[in-house]
Amino acid sequence: MLQCTAYTEIPEIDALVALTVMEGGPDQPPDALAFGNFLMCELGEHDDQAEHAAQLWTAEIPAMRDLWLFWTDTGTYRFAELPPCPATAHADSVTRAQACMFYVGHCAHHSWQVTDPLDELLSERARAEVQRIWDTRGET
Repeated sequence: MLQCTAYTEIPEIDALVALTVMEGGPDQPPDALAFGNFLMCELGEHDDQAEHAAQLWTAEIPAMRDLWLFWTDTGTYRFAELPPCPATAHADSVTRAQACMFYVGHCAHHSWQVTDPLDELLSERARAEVQRIWDTRGET
């Protein structure tokens, strides 16, 4: 399943407040927002009734809660501290498992089932560029 492509601008002041009051939050909340002004929904494609969601911060142990920003296409948003989803996928053995990176009770598919469309596009372009370079070297 492809990742949802919705994005939103981070409501900076509200995000700083949420990070400041979060148990196990960052020592320097402004540093936690240094990655940019926008977030893309991390969930798989979902219907219009479900909120978009992006993780802002993972609390240190023992808090075991993540700070998520939820928003709708109408512009409403909220922050929530939620424990991680307990689901794991056992790809080829009991000893090698992949944990879901979403929050408990998320909609639709688990994180290991979601494919980032931008990552796919960049990988395809990189393969094409490598092939072009390889073909060019063969001509000389």
